[in-house]
Formats: sequence, C-alpha cells, structure tokens
Amino acid sequence: MTLTTSAPVRTTRPVRTARPRRYLMCPPVHFDVCYSINPWMEPEKPTDGGLALVQWERLINLFRGLGHQVEQIQPVPGLPDMVFAANGATMVDGKVLSARFRYPQRADEGPAYADWFRQRGYQVHEAEHINEGEGDYLVTGSRILAGTGFRTDRLSHEEAARFFGLPVQSLTLVDPRYYHLDTALAVLDHDEIMYYPQAFSPDSQQVLRELYPDAILATDADAEVFGLNAVSDGRHVLLASQATHLIEELWARGFVPIGVDLSELLKSGGSAKCCTLELRELPAR
Repeated sequence: MTLTTSAPVRTTRPVRTARPRRYLMCPPVHFDVCYSINPWMEPEKPTDGGLALVQWERLINLFRGLGHQVEQIQPVPGLPDMVFAANGATMVDGKVLSARFRYPQRADEGPAYADWFRQRGYQVHEAEHINEGEGDYLVTGSRILAGTGFRTDRLSHEEAARFFGLPVQSLTLVDPRYYHLDTALAVLDHDEIMYYPQAFSPDSQQVLRELYPDAILATDADAEVFGLNAVSDGRHVLLASQATHLIEELWARGFVPIGVDLSELLKSGGSAKCCTLELRELPAR
C-alpha cells in the first residue's frame, strides 16, 4: 500500500506598490475641544495642545519619510477643528469641490480651504449643498464612495457626480459615533477597501458586499479606536496602532501597516485620515 501526501500549499502575500501622493495638512495650533458636535467631543475634558502638535508632526514626518509631498495651510484662530483638513474640500483631477459644513462652528473652514485652492489656480466649485469634503467623499479607482446620514446631504452626491464626471455611490451611515464615511471605511488601493459593516444601513451593507466582496471587515474594537480613519498609498497604511485586528489583516493582504498615535485629536473625533486631504492632480499624459 502506497501512501501519498499532497505537497504543502504555499501562500504568498501580494506585492503592493506605493504611489507617491501629495497631501494638504493644517497644523493643530488652535486645536481644542470647546464645543460638541459628535459623540467623541467632551468639552469638559482637558486637551493638551502641545501633545496634539507633537503627534501631528510625527504623522507629517511619516508621510515625508515615505516619499510623499505635504503642503500646509495656515490655521485660522477660532477654528479649532481646521486641523482636520480632509473635511476642507474634495479634489479630483485638479478640480475642487468646496466644503459646506453642517454646523456653524465649522462654517468658516470651507471658505478658508477654498481660498487656498483658488490662490494656487485651481478650479473651485462652490458647493450648493452641504458636504464635508473627504470626510464623506472617498475616491476609489472607479467611483466615489459618498457618505450621508449625519453630515453630508444626499443631494450633494448628485452635485459631486456632475462636477467630477464620475459615478458616485451613496452609502448611509447609521451610528452617530461614525458620523463621517472616513471613520467607517478606508480606501486601500484602487478598488480595495476596509470597513465596519455595523456603521451602515442594511441597504448600504448589501451594496458594499456586492461591490467589495473581498473587503477587510473591521471589528468593534478596530472601529472604536478609529482604525478605519486610515491613509493608504497603495502599500503603506497609516492607522491607529491599537487597531490590532486590522493590522493583522493588512499584513496578510500584503500591505505594510504603520501604527500612529493621535490620541489628542481623537478627543475631537479624528485621526490620520481626518488630518489628510489628498491633492489629486490630472494624470500625467
């Protein structure tokens, strides 16, 4: 009787390629939690502005160390959340959709960011409907994923589709802790994402399952430390170091996760992605 054994199955991690990016960021010089517009913000708890700046500087140095360019916008006194640059606008192919904030405490941030782009010669479309920039607009390889439910008006999704000339997929958020799309979903590379299913309505969960059957799914613990508020260059993924399940999954998929600590900014409901607005120019011909 001859015994045969099958050869061991070799599994290889995909080879990922980082693509140089250009980001816009705002130093947290005036950062503080002096009002509450989301469940994370508790004005009665003290914040450490010096520590917030140190943590932010580590993030910007990581980006530069990975070969990315970082532009900075001058922070405006009286706008403590201006550090969350991702909310300031959405830029695709050199075209800029300005932000129009839902809450009056942040209303002046939209014009401040729009002016930065205009001064550099970009085409800026003044938003007709409420939208909070890349907080609710995440650009993938073939479409824009657009959040609604707490901040961005669904009518803005139609406005964005017309302006950018790209398909926009609406997704409804239902958990107030994850009030922006970028707190519940992250684009990793082209059409690869990771997300927290429970943050979305049943219909939106079904859409995500159909569009991204191989997506990485976050646990409750991942979501609660803002592990999905991450920035990816196609290979490196900067995310909260406490999001251990996501970190393991990213390694298994061939990504290189890099843990960051933005604990002070989390007191206002923000982490790495909130601080980072991607400047997407027209593709080189």
